[in-house]
Amino acid sequence: MTTHKRVLGRQGLTTSALGLGTMGMTMFYGPSNREENITTIHRAFDLGVTLFDTAEVYGGGTGSNERLLGEAVKGFRDEVVLATKFGYDLASPGGLNSRPDNIRKAADNSLRYLGTDHIDVLYQHRVDPDVPIEEVAGAVKELIEAGKVRYLGLSEAGPETIRRAHAVQPVSVLQTKYSVFERHVEDTVLPVVRELGIGFVPYAPLGRGFLTGAMKPADQYTADDWRRLDPRWQGENFDANALAVAALTELASSKGITTAQLALAWLLAQGDDIVPIPGTRSPERLAENIGATGVTLTGHDLARMKEILPNGAFGDRYAAPFMPKG
Repeated sequence: MTTHKRVLGRQGLTTSALGLGTMGMTMFYGPSNREENITTIHRAFDLGVTLFDTAEVYGGGTGSNERLLGEAVKGFRDEVVLATKFGYDLASPGGLNSRPDNIRKAADNSLRYLGTDHIDVLYQHRVDPDVPIEEVAGAVKELIEAGKVRYLGLSEAGPETIRRAHAVQPVSVLQTKYSVFERHVEDTVLPVVRELGIGFVPYAPLGRGFLTGAMKPADQYTADDWRRLDPRWQGENFDANALAVAALTELASSKGITTAQLALAWLLAQGDDIVPIPGTRSPERLAENIGATGVTLTGHDLARMKEILPNGAFGDRYAAPFMPKG
């Protein structure tokens, strides 16, 4: 069992150095096997993972992902941190709904689906331009005071939004896309969360699988696979990114580790306040990912990675209709 622990934020939320993202178990990456998913979650716990990440929308808003996770952890629920998210409303015109009444409804649904009496981290999944962030933070504060939630989190929020929410209810965790592929947070977001004492949870830390070295052009994935729409998997972007990953793989091989372990070790080296949540449906891939917590990168290694990808990946991080607005 891994013993690596980290503290996320000044409120003292302690988790394993790597968490597990469960989105891909019910959406975006083609069909999956329920029993294998549960086995993967159990294996994660056995290896010391204590942070598990889900959302109300994973599975199309049916609660299927939260139910899966709740069933999987019921034997050890009090030993882990469960994080979920609200704010998507697939029936609304803009697709977002962070009105306080909907936050309360989503939280109650999540509690029921997860089979628990409290949510450890409740994130606003995406900033809702129609609802002041002060109202959002205030609604979650009420849930915290009622004992239904322990910590407030934000996802893909910008510096101003973070500050305004934090003034109402301390934000414990910010979740945003970050990897050696995706570096947009480094100049503006990370300085703010560190100033305010907020932990940082990078999602898609393996570039949605690109940084595992197991990649193919967008049009070779099934119609229900998110990567068909990802600009980084298309055309010249794909070719340039594949060359970069080949160079990273060469560096990883020289250290006797995998490309995924190199990418995760890079993230872990960016600060002790960072806990990545790579997603996987494979117990074997999970064990490989956790092996990254034992990897030490030298200054030369980090310099070489910056040389390979000085500004991150080629191509936008989302197709235009899905770009977060923080």
